[in-house]
Formats: sequence, structure tokens, C-alpha cells
Amino acid sequence: IFIERFKLMEVNLIAIDEAHCVSQWGHDFRPAYLKINILKSIFKKTPFLALTATATPEVKKDVIELLKLDQPAIFQKSFVRSNMAYMVFEVDDKLYKIEQILKKNKQPSIIYVRNRKSCIDIANQLEYLQIKATYYHGGLSTKDKNLHINLWNDEKVQVIVATNAFGMGIDKPNVKTVIHYQIPDNIESYYQEAGRAGRNGEKAFAVL
Repeated sequence: IFIERFKLMEVNLIAIDEAHCVSQWGHDFRPAYLKINILKSIFKKTPFLALTATATPEVKKDVIELLKLDQPAIFQKSFVRSNMAYMVFEVDDKLYKIEQILKKNKQPSIIYVRNRKSCIDIANQLEYLQIKATYYHGGLSTKDKNLHINLWNDEKVQVIVATNAFGMGIDKPNVKTVIHYQIPDNIESYYQEAGRAGRNGEKAFAVL
């Protein structure tokens, strides 16, 4: 149905955002990404643009091959972001350290955790410490997801505690701190999640 409707549209550009999904999740979580290349046979002269913040050489190769991009022009910046400070702390009491960081830096923050229960538990513990917080995970209804994101976007709460379900499409420029409560699955995930801090170019912190 989508293809038939799409054929009737005037399309000047086809942009694939979060293009690393083709490589990372195309085979299970986002199988539709593997079918995007079908559009090239329909719109032969329409430019394709693939965008991602975390393309390793392997992912870049996958994106080009799986989207069937023919001799693409590649625009790539360094992973280095001069306004970001990356910090690793070894602590006995994670919550106490988080309280210190968030009370010193009162701007919007994200805390990433590995499971849904931790989202709720840590958000509740922060509220007890008088740090306004909400949470986000894949098990919430669409209505609740939107409600919790809006609380954070509108800065009615300082912190959103989230699993890795919280991420794509999030582009709040003034996030000061991204804290990882546990180590993420891989360095690409860490960089993607930590990179949600400091998009306004001001000093920001990625804390592990």
C-alpha cells in the first residue's frame, strides 16, 4: 500500500535518518530498513541521503551496500566534540554520586539504565532526594511515553531515567549531563547516547 501511494507522490529527496539502523537492527528490530532500497528502482533519479551520528567503518560499508547507494559522496566529521567532557567514576554509592552531579548541574539530564525496573526505582529515589525526575522505557503506552517526554522537554522535571528505548529523534539542545548507570552494550551505543548532551555547543558531561 505504501509503495503504491508513494509512486503517486512528487518526491525530490529520500532521506534515511538514523541510517545505522540498516546495519544494526535491519535484520530483526527494524526489518523495514532493509527494504528501503526498493525505492531506488521506483525513483531512479531522486537523490538518496543517509544520515547517522555513529557510523563505524563497518556500519558505513553496510549502509552503502544495503541501501544500494551508487558511488555516494560521503561527508564525515570527527567523533571528537570539544565541548564534551567524558568522565568515569569508580564509586561505592552510585546514587550519592549522581545526587552530587545533578545538584551541581541543574540543567536537563538523562540517566541511562539497563532495565525497566531501574527506570522507575531510580526516578523515585531522585524524587525522594528533591531532584525532579521522570522515566521512559519501551513498556510504556504511547500516551505515557509522550507525557513523560513532554515533562522533560518542558523542563518540569530535571531528569529522565531511561532504557536505550529513549533516544532516536531526541534532540534537546541544552542537555547538560548524560549519566550511564551501567556500561552500555558497545562503544557505538555509548557514543550515541552520551552524544545527546551538549548539542547547543556549550560545556556538557558524559558520566559513566
